[in-house]
Amino acid sequence: MQPNAPPIFINGRFLSQNITGVQRYALELVHSIDKLLGNLHGHQGSFTLLVPPNAKQLPALQHVAIKSVGYLRGHLWEQVELPFYSRNGLLVGFCNTGPLFKADQIVTLCDASVYRVPEAYSFLFRLWYRILFTTIGHLSRGLLTISVFSRDELASCCGIKPEKFTVTYPGIDHHNWTGVRETKSSNHAKASNRAFVLAVSSMSPHKNFRALVEATDLLGEVDFDVIIAGGTNPAVFRDTDIPLPDTVKHVGYVSDDELKSLYSHAACFIYPSLYEGFGLPPLEAMANGCPTVVANAGSLPEVCGEAVLYCDPRNPQDIADKINRAMSDVKLREDLRTKGFNQAEKYTWAKCARETLAAIEKALAL
Repeated sequence: MQPNAPPIFINGRFLSQNITGVQRYALELVHSIDKLLGNLHGHQGSFTLLVPPNAKQLPALQHVAIKSVGYLRGHLWEQVELPFYSRNGLLVGFCNTGPLFKADQIVTLCDASVYRVPEAYSFLFRLWYRILFTTIGHLSRGLLTISVFSRDELASCCGIKPEKFTVTYPGIDHHNWTGVRETKSSNHAKASNRAFVLAVSSMSPHKNFRALVEATDLLGEVDFDVIIAGGTNPAVFRDTDIPLPDTVKHVGYVSDDELKSLYSHAACFIYPSLYEGFGLPPLEAMANGCPTVVANAGSLPEVCGEAVLYCDPRNPQDIADKINRAMSDVKLREDLRTKGFNQAEKYTWAKCARETLAAIEKALAL
């Protein structure tokens, strides 16, 4: 950082929310920035994580201060109180949101799904985030995003110049997974009693689990189950009532320990999403040695490379065929497992943190 740099504040609203992909990105990046700051000799400037009063569990940080501020919650805290407490410095947000009219900030915009898959969101959610993305995109000092695909999509949808974005790929070496034993089996994995295909995400329509259920029906009699892990937010997502056959089990929200165990014990991972800005779950699966099948859509080919088996997400028969191929071909699974480990190693939180700090320095120089 440059000498006499203004203080840097991190938007900690994500600590009051349940951990999904966006919140995990923010939490892991904050941990990695904290660790990186400890290794920077002669670092100038201060980092403070500003959190609302309803923050659930604060991370253990050594070089980033944590300060609980204000009395409000949610959007009101972010729009009314956060700008006041960050008024003398640069505000950094990692979760698609920030104060609407604060120019001294940089924000991570993860994808353009509110534009490209509007049916996945309620009208008010969609309207608010379109206003937020366009306004912040034009007023802020800089923007971060998580793939070249997302950069191009956001630039097109919001009318923002692509060069305003810095692409920083997320990592998959999560700090809170290092102590989880790979031999530990979650209750959900034990409950299956058979080999299982794992799917992880929300039940948002663009995650395409309806097609996955249809594909499971097309498989007919099989000797494995399908486990779908992930919560659902009825205030945001619509049309999530999907009838599940007996071979498909939706286990809802799972802890990090259970999630890692599910990845480690699954015979195959399936991710048929129609639209992704990055796609963290496939890389998490690969990092845990799980052969992976993903949709040939969105950012997934960019992120997953040649380490996965691709399916057409709009064709349930093709999804079924690729699942069947992965589950029936031992050699293919071993090949995918090896390629998956190598691909996952390319994505580290340390690299993401270095690139994020470089983007912050660039914003401070403007």
